[in-house]
Amino acid sequence: MPLDGRASVAVSLLVGVGSRFESNDDAGISHFVEHMVFKGGRRYPTARDVSEAIEGVGGVLNAATDREATVFYTRVPASALPLAVSVLADMVVHPALDPAEVEKERQVVIEELRMYEDNPQEYAQIVFDEVMWPDHALGRDVAGREETVRSFTAEQCREHMARYIEPKSLVVSVAGAVDPVEAQRLFQRELEEWAASPHPAHDAAAPATPVSGPSVRVARRTVEQATVLMGARTGSYLDPGRHAVDMLNAVLGEGMSSRLFLELRERRGTVYDVHSFVSRVRDSGVMGIGLGCEPRRAATAMRAAIAELRRLAQEPVSDAELHKAREYSKGRLLLSLESTSAVCDYAGHQLLLTGSILEPAELIAHLDAVTAEDVQQAAQDVLSQELRAAVVGPFRSTTRFEEVVR
Repeated sequence: MPLDGRASVAVSLLVGVGSRFESNDDAGISHFVEHMVFKGGRRYPTARDVSEAIEGVGGVLNAATDREATVFYTRVPASALPLAVSVLADMVVHPALDPAEVEKERQVVIEELRMYEDNPQEYAQIVFDEVMWPDHALGRDVAGREETVRSFTAEQCREHMARYIEPKSLVVSVAGAVDPVEAQRLFQRELEEWAASPHPAHDAAAPATPVSGPSVRVARRTVEQATVLMGARTGSYLDPGRHAVDMLNAVLGEGMSSRLFLELRERRGTVYDVHSFVSRVRDSGVMGIGLGCEPRRAATAMRAAIAELRRLAQEPVSDAELHKAREYSKGRLLLSLESTSAVCDYAGHQLLLTGSILEPAELIAHLDAVTAEDVQQAAQDVLSQELRAAVVGPFRSTTRFEEVVR
């Protein structure tokens, strides 16, 4: 995607595989492979060769793994586009996967897992996913578990990549000071041989299952601030009603002028952090509320937050408040797309996950079409689902929190 007046170009290779494609025994393999491709390939044989190639022109190189996608991306000066394509393609389709490097990286990933467990906010998200997606791949930590990470071999990584990284699951996204014809030519040259080679079939990800089991989980930690995440199922990123849910989210808990912030922090002084969020996958999603507060106030803060959601289900928002939330959402969208990396990621993820790209103007039109009645219905739909919660703090029992979400 050409962007006028830019000095850089962002390039991403997005692959349609993530943690929801994994079994319990190989949980975290997608994330582990993401780490391993940085250790070198055919043309750039070591981790130092890979990093120096991109950093030698002042660029940045990184990757990320999620439930349904793994992304490898770089941003470089526009003149370095051929180099960026060369490095990314070599990493992804010709990784070395040296067994010795696998052994070294294993401990690095284990330390990453421990870091998340030591951070209450990060750990609360892990526990919340387990509560929202019990006994399902969507409920497992994307990075896996220590026991699975310790079991991975170079051959297992190679088999995983051969199975899931194939032409039908790969999207190339480029944005910035770029000639699309030139970018296409560079990638065709790099990927032509790989694309023509055979790729084994793989199973589809297991569909989302209904919630089950306890509605609240407490992770006991000796901390001065409790962290709470609570929420309910909502529609997927393909759901026609998703734009109404986005507007509900903006009204409820996005920014310092949202209802949750004004009521729980400004008026009551009950919390330090409070916000709402939406997380989606192909066949389901979650709308949630996050808060951090003094442990003795946790249950009270949860009740107050749920009361704000109930009020939105009972009373339509005013025209003024809806207008404010709409302009907030539209403005944040446009501001988020100022960098070449952001545009590259925006277009690439949409094409990979939905099969098409919704232009920003089209998305803004959808937001403009949301009515107060749509927002009210979205709140009612969320509350029609079972509320579930994860709590991290110095608590011995789930009882008080079960009473709140019930």
